[in-house]
Amino acid sequence: MMEEKPIATATNSDADPHPVFEARGVTKVYDMGEVQVHALRGVDLELHAGELVVMLGPSGSGKSTLLNILGGLDTATDGYVGYLGSDLTDAGQRELTEYRRHHVGFVFQFYNLIPSLTARENVAIVTEISSDPMDPADALALVELSDRLDHFPAQLSGGEQQRVAIARAIAKNPQVLLCDEPTGALDSSTGVIVLEAIDRVNRELGTTTAVITHNVTIGDMADRVIKMGDGRVTEVITNQTKKRPKDMSW
Repeated sequence: MMEEKPIATATNSDADPHPVFEARGVTKVYDMGEVQVHALRGVDLELHAGELVVMLGPSGSGKSTLLNILGGLDTATDGYVGYLGSDLTDAGQRELTEYRRHHVGFVFQFYNLIPSLTARENVAIVTEISSDPMDPADALALVELSDRLDHFPAQLSGGEQQRVAIARAIAKNPQVLLCDEPTGALDSSTGVIVLEAIDRVNRELGTTTAVITHNVTIGDMADRVIKMGDGRVTEVITNQTKKRPKDMSW
């Protein structure tokens, strides 16, 4: 086990030689009794500062497992995972906790808001444990919820609750925003509104953003689309022209 030390912090220097994420030969095997499940089978990829990447693939393709490993929620069985040149592969639990707390924002399919707290209070929970947080009201303004600051989750639509979850994720000023099926529980028109919020965060804050989905259309908003299947990266596509979410439908 490596000696625990602070994870590197992103800089704006053009001289920084490291991609934000670098994965080399990443495998993940789960032991399910007498059966081994190979979730990842030798994944190689890089994610770069400020880009918006969509990881596209069907259920079971390994995209959620990969996202969890990049975000420090899980660890690889084998291979190398680097964040700004720091090796996450053998990081201890304390180091991974600090990494998640200070560097990564997560958005999941289900919003996980605390019902007894207002939108502002749900976001403030994160800012209270962050070293350089945004004001909760500013984070909610970025996802266009300034008029919902003091509403409880039960008073918000599904799309509004997901935007509160995005505000909560970005309020700690993370270098990275990782989104796992953020529109999976939403209809098309509401999903587009949520994607607009993610796109705005990426453009205005420069947050390196990865969105995983099985929805092919969402790939149109990305700088790059990373297609996955059977635990492998099967294709990487660079979009010469990106669509804005408002121009997409499914």
